[in-house]
Amino acid sequence: MISRVRIWIQILFTALTNSYTSGIYKTSIYRGKLKNLCVPGLSCYSCPGALGSCPIGGLQSVIGDRKFDLSFYMMGFFLIVGGLLGRFVCGWLCPFGLVQDLIYKIPFAKKLNNFSLDKYLKWLKYIILVVFVIVLPMVITNFVGMGLPWFCKYICPAGTLTAGIPMVLRHSHFADAAGFLFKWKLLILILLLVLSVIVYRPFCRYICPLGVIYGFFNPIALFRFKVDKSKCIGCNKCESTCKFNIKVYENPNSFQCIRCNSCRDTCPTKAIIMNEIAK
Repeated sequence: MISRVRIWIQILFTALTNSYTSGIYKTSIYRGKLKNLCVPGLSCYSCPGALGSCPIGGLQSVIGDRKFDLSFYMMGFFLIVGGLLGRFVCGWLCPFGLVQDLIYKIPFAKKLNNFSLDKYLKWLKYIILVVFVIVLPMVITNFVGMGLPWFCKYICPAGTLTAGIPMVLRHSHFADAAGFLFKWKLLILILLLVLSVIVYRPFCRYICPLGVIYGFFNPIALFRFKVDKSKCIGCNKCESTCKFNIKVYENPNSFQCIRCNSCRDTCPTKAIIMNEIAK
């Protein structure tokens, strides 16, 4: 039941935050006042339909600014959204998470969510956050002292899907102008979409720096889980159901958890509850 509700909320939120219909039709970018605000999930600034900005894009802009002023808006945004929801954002409000969820529903002979390299590849997103989002925009600048949005420019597949491809389809010369960069990011997108058929949310598991930031808030977020030890019977159904291979009965607020609620759905004794409800 919760899984169906989650999909519909993902669809509605994606439609709401990408509802600039004029931009979708004309492939032009919305430049109104709403673009000064960040939405919780990934939202490419250059997407024709996007009404808001991406938190990772905003963070890179602050870090790459030649003045490097402390942004109370960005700090407040992550503290409020992360402190309230944690990685609930990833599971319920991120458009690219929705894309991966839908693709994963495509039937395949064997889904691979538990393999030997998985535990090592999960560290890649932490490296990407430090190197591409923080360090490179800070230390490598152009002639006017501005850092590039390295993650958005060279890695982010969400921007390629919602901005790059629509722009190229509408204006073919954009592909020639972007050259190798567009082909490189298109390759990343294709690989991730194909991999999404086999592995649940590969972008979220191995690449997304926004998920890393929200994950740090999981143990303290208002929306967090608690296992009622008096009800838990040690059946391990929560772990076997979890597509991120989390031992929910030991660590219900793992940094990896996107709050999809599959563990709560499958628990036979309803031992996994929201912490606030438990109090």
